[in-house]
Amino acid sequence: MWNVTGPYQGGVWKIRVELPDAYPYKSPSIGFVNKIYHPNVDEMSGSVCLDVINQTWSPMFDLVNVFEVFLPQLLLYPNPSDPLNGEAAALMMRDRTTYEQRVKEYCEKYAKPEDAGQATEEKSSDEELSEDEYASSDEAVAGQPDP
Repeated sequence: MWNVTGPYQGGVWKIRVELPDAYPYKSPSIGFVNKIYHPNVDEMSGSVCLDVINQTWSPMFDLVNVFEVFLPQLLLYPNPSDPLNGEAAALMMRDRTTYEQRVKEYCEKYAKPEDAGQATEEKSSDEELSEDEYASSDEAVAGQPDP
């Protein structure tokens, strides 16, 4: 778990990690299980668009890098020019204050500690992930509410 400053502060997310057979030579698949409003995260699937994981992965990286460096940096420095969530990216570029308010609303609605613990059991029909997506995954909780 890690603390994040900025609009995501206090949010807690369950992270889906799928390791391919060729890991560590092939990058893991990383996704948020509970909802997050972020330009580089697909709102429906939770898939993460992050160059260091998707294009520039190296066997020198490991899951510690993913959780201690890559994901915290993703939350601190969203990249609206390479979006998976076009609405979030457009709002971030057009109206940063409203974007940050929407992020905080999502944190309050979907990223409380109890949401991270129950996210897989209580998905609505439009948020369900297929069984195949869970078949070879490990999950971890990311984010830690401030005391």
